[in-house]
Amino acid sequence: MSHELWFRTPAADWFGALPVGNGHLGAKVFGRVSDERIALNLDDVWSGDGPRTLEVLDGPQVLADVRRLLLEEGDQLAATERTRALQGPLVESYQPLGDLLITSGDTAENYRRSLDLRTGIVSIDYTSAGVRYHRETYVSTPDQVMVWTLTADAPGAVDVRVALSSEHPVEDSVVDATTVAVAGRAPSDLTIEYRTSPDPIQYREGHGIGFGVVLRAFATGGIVQTSGPGITVEGADSLTLVLSAASTFAGWSVKPGADPSIALADAVRLVDAVALDKVRQRHLDDHTTLYDRAELALGTPVDLPTDERIRAVGAGGNDPDLAALVFGFGRYLLMASSRPGTQAANLQGIWNQDRRPMWASDWTNNINTQMNYWLADVTGLRECFEPLVGLLEGLAESGAETARILYDAPGWVSHHNSDIWRASWPVGEGGDDPVWAMAATCGIWLSAHLMEHYRFHPDLEYLRDRAYPVLAGAAEFALAMLVEDRDGRLQFIPSTAPEHHFILPSGAKASVDLTTTYDLWVLRELFGNVLEAEEALGLSTDLASRIRNAVGRLPEVPIATDGRLMEWPTDWEPSEPDHRHQSHLYGLYPGAEIDPARTADWAAAARASLAVRTSTGDPGGWTSAWWIALWARLGESEKAAWVVRNYLSKLASENLLYRTGDIFQIDANLGMTGGMAELLIQSHTDVIRLLPALPAEWPDGSYHGLRARGGLSFDVTWSAGTLTTATVTADHAGTFAISGPNGQAFSVSLEAGETRDLTSELGG
Repeated sequence: MSHELWFRTPAADWFGALPVGNGHLGAKVFGRVSDERIALNLDDVWSGDGPRTLEVLDGPQVLADVRRLLLEEGDQLAATERTRALQGPLVESYQPLGDLLITSGDTAENYRRSLDLRTGIVSIDYTSAGVRYHRETYVSTPDQVMVWTLTADAPGAVDVRVALSSEHPVEDSVVDATTVAVAGRAPSDLTIEYRTSPDPIQYREGHGIGFGVVLRAFATGGIVQTSGPGITVEGADSLTLVLSAASTFAGWSVKPGADPSIALADAVRLVDAVALDKVRQRHLDDHTTLYDRAELALGTPVDLPTDERIRAVGAGGNDPDLAALVFGFGRYLLMASSRPGTQAANLQGIWNQDRRPMWASDWTNNINTQMNYWLADVTGLRECFEPLVGLLEGLAESGAETARILYDAPGWVSHHNSDIWRASWPVGEGGDDPVWAMAATCGIWLSAHLMEHYRFHPDLEYLRDRAYPVLAGAAEFALAMLVEDRDGRLQFIPSTAPEHHFILPSGAKASVDLTTTYDLWVLRELFGNVLEAEEALGLSTDLASRIRNAVGRLPEVPIATDGRLMEWPTDWEPSEPDHRHQSHLYGLYPGAEIDPARTADWAAAARASLAVRTSTGDPGGWTSAWWIALWARLGESEKAAWVVRNYLSKLASENLLYRTGDIFQIDANLGMTGGMAELLIQSHTDVIRLLPALPAEWPDGSYHGLRARGGLSFDVTWSAGTLTTATVTADHAGTFAISGPNGQAFSVSLEAGETRDLTSELGG
């Protein structure tokens, strides 16, 4: 397959720049020759001055009012409005760090800009005045620095000026003869982008997250001079710039350090530790080891500029290799924005150029954060999942206090949005529509990822020490929130279908109701996860007993008279029949309760609902990813393939990142990879299915390293739509049921570490 994005011109703007990163330090490379800009980010530089206090004094009374309005009065509109009183502060915003600016007198002929996914290196090649130049940019995980190099095929031909800048107030300094730095701080007070304020961005001395950025030049030959925030290099044969950054963020539950010079000293130590002759190879060893674990190849590799390929698909062409490139790009982006020890990938991964970014570039936990991690386990990126575990552990701690204040409930809760300070309450300060804020089961959905991670990588120590405590806390909260209705059913109140209103007979829009179908799915899944975890750990707790008593009293999954899976307990008119969220179909994907082979009635209802949702045929970016996964679970390969093709032709920007106007979200890219994997391998039932929904327009291909639950890794090839070879490698001993495209399952027993050829059993 192609592993390279490449172009004949520099990026027109920040959105078209090529991303590099190591989960902590991120950069977007424009590829301009005479006035290069490399935009920088650090994953723990956010606005705010530490954790905030939730000042809701009457939460339990508000909850009692909402329950009364729904259970006794049937007044969804009043219940919706009453929940505003539960809203706490708005989230803080992820911040840009600064820019590395590189100025030269070069002009560009024979220009080529590229990103090699296998190496994680952005390259710029061009000719100027008869000299051939080569530039490289990468961010090293082992050394925690960004490296920029410039070489020329003629001696003494490297002449550049480089400088650091930032939108934040900074002080520049000269560290030594080859090193400059800037230090500053992020806003201590910031008004989120969709709210107005006469002074929306405020900096207070001694408050906010401080940061330091250090730049060191290593030149071969020539003269290096430093002054202010800049370095001048003249007559060198080659040049390497090493950039590091650090912040005063000290953890989500404490105020950040007040002195940016501490961060600056940390950044200097990072640069000092770099062995220049080893840094590139150390980066390559780390990056390629992780990236090469999995690969998808479709059709014949195409060596044309990526933007030209996108336009060709938009004109009606078929380019399976471009779809494979999208798949690999999603894996690359998660590797670049989520590594052990970093923050979890946020709404934009780790790349943001705005002090007031759209939706705060936060963690939006009613789909977007979850979608970021759909691909992690199935495509062999186990380590990249680690930051999500850390995010959940912080939310569980923060959310315990929120559950107590708002609901007088045990356990923990997380709502619609979160930030680096682990906000876990409904945001909005009473000023936001509850449809954007409530979603009291977002933490429950997030916790499901912990159990899924265990299924892909059975590790009892991880399950006992990290996953189970979070799951148990979520279950304690869920049980406390269940109340009996007039029919003796247990209802979760307040309940919403995330971001989607229903229309009442009066014509008014409301969003809060008795248990929505989405909440029903995630509650059922949570309770099942806790019971499964306890069985694996050999536990038998009172919590499990209470769960078993509650499960049978939950409402039935609602199906409308026309066969659709309903979104709310009443078949309300939706405000948007083609709404971007598919929350009521959670049981199909990412959940696992709906399956055509096991629950035909539910599958038929889900198919009918999805037909309504997709009737306009015009999904957005991350909606496309969800559609692909849903159609794949239903075996509708051609409908899924249409969504992939539509994404490539209409929604992907020139560098394959999803962009709509001036809005960038990374969940579309990451979710596309996760959704496409469902076309190729499924293991959510008791049968592992290989090529369960292979599109006809991908007749020839192969994949390596796609994983199944149970700790299995598969390599599969196919030709003319027929499986030709298949091998499996087991991390753990066990007996597994496996089927190929024909649906005929067989059983195979494997030892830990064993690789087995399954081709004959699968009819290859």
